[in-house]
Amino acid sequence: MSEYVTLRAADGQQLSAYVARPQGDPIAGLVVVQEIFGVNPHIRSVADGYAADGFLAVAPALFDRIQPGVELAYEGADMQTARSFIPLLDIDKSLADVAAAIDFAAAATGKKVGVIGYCYGGTLAWLAATRHHPAVAVGYYGGGASNYAAEMPSCPVMLHFGRQDAHIPAAEVEKIQAAHPEVEIYWYDAGHGFNCDARASYNAAAATQARERSLKFLKQHLA
Repeated sequence: MSEYVTLRAADGQQLSAYVARPQGDPIAGLVVVQEIFGVNPHIRSVADGYAADGFLAVAPALFDRIQPGVELAYEGADMQTARSFIPLLDIDKSLADVAAAIDFAAAATGKKVGVIGYCYGGTLAWLAATRHHPAVAVGYYGGGASNYAAEMPSCPVMLHFGRQDAHIPAAEVEKIQAAHPEVEIYWYDAGHGFNCDARASYNAAAATQARERSLKFLKQHLA
């Protein structure tokens, strides 16, 4: 079962969120953080998938601060629109929206909450782990995370990267690993966005392996 709800961030901003509920009592809450394409069909499918695994999944619409209802595809004019949002993003405000989703999931379940994010959301998953207090965090190809490698996560973290990702040099990821040897970092023979089956860069083998690792990790720290 899924629905849209309205969240309120600490600064008073209201934003929508897609909520996917499991069949029975949820294992825990899970905040699913979007790429730069909004809470589009792919992100909703990710939330639906984790709901099927037993989590109450919440995907906050981070672009509501800029333009409500953004749902973009991965090519053509939509790709250009997505890129145009990048300079408009305020990472602190995005984190406030993620925090509002964490609070919603905690209140809705009465249980622990984890964060999983993709691309821009992967960077936010790292920062949620260092600045907020989820029980666990998972980030996929969050290229900006290395800018905050000096920050200390307060929970277990798993990160996924593609060796063919032209956007994220391996040296940047190594900054995180050097500062935090306890963080689980996995590499795949894949490019940027390898988890998304709507992208040309989709890699089924890498996506499957990364999801299996993520699900096991989430259940380990949330169940």
